[in-house]
Amino acid sequence: MSTDNGSNDTLRELAKLPTLRSPQVAPDGDTIALYYDVTGRNEIHLLDPATGSLEQLSDGNVPRSVRAGFKWSADGDRLFYHRDEGGDEQHDIHAMERDGTSEPVVEMAGQVYLQAVGEDGEILLFGSNRDGQMNIFRHDLSTGESTKLTEYERAARSVELSPNGDRFAFSTNESEDYENQDVYVAGIDGTNVRNLEVGEVGAEASPADWGPEGERLLLSDNTTDLGRSGIYDITTDEITWFGGEEYDEQPSHFLPGGDRFIAQRSRGTVAVPVVYDIETGVATEFDLEDGVTSVIDERLGDGRDLLYHTTATRRPELVAYDLESDTSEVILEAEYGPFDPAAFVSPEEITFTSDGIPETPQQAIEHEPFAELEITGLLFDSGQRPSPLIVNPHGGPRARDVQRFSYRTQFLLSRGFSVLQINYRGSSGRGRAFVEELYDDWGGAEQGDIATGVEHVCRQYDWIDEDRIVVYGGSYGGYSTNWQIVQYPELYDAAITWVGVSELTDMYENTMPNFRTELMVKYLGHPDENPTIYEQRSPVTHIDNVDVPLLIVHGVNDRRVPVSQAKILQEALTDAGFEAGVDFEYEELGEEGHGSSDIDQKIRSLELLDDFLERRIGTEAGPIAVSDD
Repeated sequence: MSTDNGSNDTLRELAKLPTLRSPQVAPDGDTIALYYDVTGRNEIHLLDPATGSLEQLSDGNVPRSVRAGFKWSADGDRLFYHRDEGGDEQHDIHAMERDGTSEPVVEMAGQVYLQAVGEDGEILLFGSNRDGQMNIFRHDLSTGESTKLTEYERAARSVELSPNGDRFAFSTNESEDYENQDVYVAGIDGTNVRNLEVGEVGAEASPADWGPEGERLLLSDNTTDLGRSGIYDITTDEITWFGGEEYDEQPSHFLPGGDRFIAQRSRGTVAVPVVYDIETGVATEFDLEDGVTSVIDERLGDGRDLLYHTTATRRPELVAYDLESDTSEVILEAEYGPFDPAAFVSPEEITFTSDGIPETPQQAIEHEPFAELEITGLLFDSGQRPSPLIVNPHGGPRARDVQRFSYRTQFLLSRGFSVLQINYRGSSGRGRAFVEELYDDWGGAEQGDIATGVEHVCRQYDWIDEDRIVVYGGSYGGYSTNWQIVQYPELYDAAITWVGVSELTDMYENTMPNFRTELMVKYLGHPDENPTIYEQRSPVTHIDNVDVPLLIVHGVNDRRVPVSQAKILQEALTDAGFEAGVDFEYEELGEEGHGSSDIDQKIRSLELLDDFLERRIGTEAGPIAVSDD
């Protein structure tokens, strides 16, 4: 069934809905800077929280896609932000004055990532892979000189600068256990480096914030499996732990006065902030509608906390929250354009058990059953009967699907497709052991979890059309898409791989250095030492198993998952006798990297998706449409 003009309007209007990102409160608390694409392109805007008035600051000179945020200068007179070329993430650091004028501050080969701004107004700390691996540099604003502070073989990251600027904390790994991550403290000149030896070897610890007096460090650790918060006393080397018993939590920052701190709690498919009283250890959740909420480090001038809040049906908005009264006020509302927000679809949480071996036959690699685990997910019902299904595995892989608004999900629903998202083993939010299930096993049990989830919903919901099931994912979700159609080809009727991984050795050789060590080697070992897994778990190795129409889409400037991954997949299909335009379709996106928030590029992406689904599966009107009012 063809889509009509009204459906095309729905596509464009959904893509055009403006989205805010990366809010940062100025030091005086009276201005909020944020990325906002209300003009059609991502730009820096300034928001007055008292009046709600917005002022556009930048004019086409910030990244189209927000892969790195920005930070205020100590005096609040300018913003330090990142610039790249066409979404390639090879950032430099620039400074923008409040009148919109801009100048470069740090220009360096490779990727530069701003980590901290000194309260004295003299120092920036940033990460750079100029020399290969991601290491830490100091930039002195008065002289314009940059000095390298660390020299590690593994990525150094999570930098936190002490209040008086005399030292910094960071994380890296020097142990023989590749999964390990430790917290270090060093002098501002890079000397007197000390490993705090937090937690056990093999666990991951990371700094989050310094206490206001500069003698305590808020940090995370997963020694006991679930993520917990710790406060490390630098003078006594004593540590006090908070949480880690029931929920996976990640600390965020101290509140003014230093007697409380904020942490982010993963509770099922929601993410909610909690405030810990340090003296009593009591944690109190913020009183908010279930969804995804983060607390911005700096407070507003009136003492309230600034929250970034979204739900599955509520678009991102800024909320001022009074911790003393547990009351909140929306200070920047989301725009809904011609849509009735009540029409957006909330998901149902699903749960099933999986041993990684679905009933669907394995065609690429034969696995014995893995550990049986409880797997969760989200199912969005389009209301069509029968309903085609989009299986949408998340990227990462250390990530998870939660109840946040997604214009892509709501678009698929508008075309009559129900959407299934699975938090397979290896996803975040459930602790260290669940994450480590994916080590040495890409293309194994986690892919079985996805396929088992598809089988589960097909059994439980007789309204799903088992002859119209599509797998569609980006990044690691693109790897999952590629693997699903070579391992379980009988399960699907079409597939869409977006900036997806197809050949693991090429991915290792051509991704950025920190992704090479902290993703590829951490999960799969070095290809010289583990060549078998790199070959066997590459989807192109089993390309003959593909038996569904496939759409391949990739940004030409992607440096995380290089476009060579798409080219290799295209070539492998051609060499195996598949016909371009018939058996598979290939699209490269210019001026785009690992995705884009530019509205014209979002429209282009949805049109590619829509056209493929219409021709290959057929689309129908769903619950979301442009209002007639």
